Amino acid sequence: MPRPKQRTPELRDHVLAAALDLLARDGVGGFTARELARAADTSTPAVYELFGDKAGLVREVFFAGFRLLRARLDQLSETDDPRADLLATAACYRAFIHESPVLAEVMFSRPFSDFDPSEDERRAGASVRLFVLERVRRCIAAGRMHGDETDIAHVLVALVQGLALAENARRLGTSAKSIERRWQLALDALLVGLAPARGGGRTVTRASRGR
Repeated sequence: MPRPKQRTPELRDHVLAAALDLLARDGVGGFTARELARAADTSTPAVYELFGDKAGLVREVFFAGFRLLRARLDQLSETDDPRADLLATAACYRAFIHESPVLAEVMFSRPFSDFDPSEDERRAGASVRLFVLERVRRCIAAGRMHGDETDIAHVLVALVQGLALAENARRLGTSAKSIERRWQLALDALLVGLAPARGGGRTVTRASRGR
């Protein structure tokens, strides 16, 4: 098969897809421009021309990870039980991190010393946070939770990311049963703690707080 020669958008997409595959297969240690060029059936100069340098390549992988995560979340159905939908969101987020551990490491743990995300890169996760925020908002509107929707969304995302990364690192337990028990404990503690007090409670949202 002849090597692609032109630096086209199609070649860029092809190389980025190959980068995701290479990262999943060989991990951070095997992620080099030379290996990527071989996997994509192109040249090392072409990789650098397309992405600038190693940091530019990692940056595009970083963005691609959040696009893939949002696409997974968009596949979730919406039911008439907002609390169950929020738990399904957490489960989907967890599954993504579990199934793509090296990509998740790039997104959340910054394993490449030559890539230090700026504020623009940190905004890459905005679409994911907005999805979670909408699920939280529905729980508040239905009276299943109370509190500031943005605060809750941030806490939930941080909780799921932290637990999932700990699970991937085998720091959450030594058996499937203990791992599931600890996930359930954490999610129950969060959701029960945010449930309205008996007798009703004032729902606090950004709008009601005048922000």
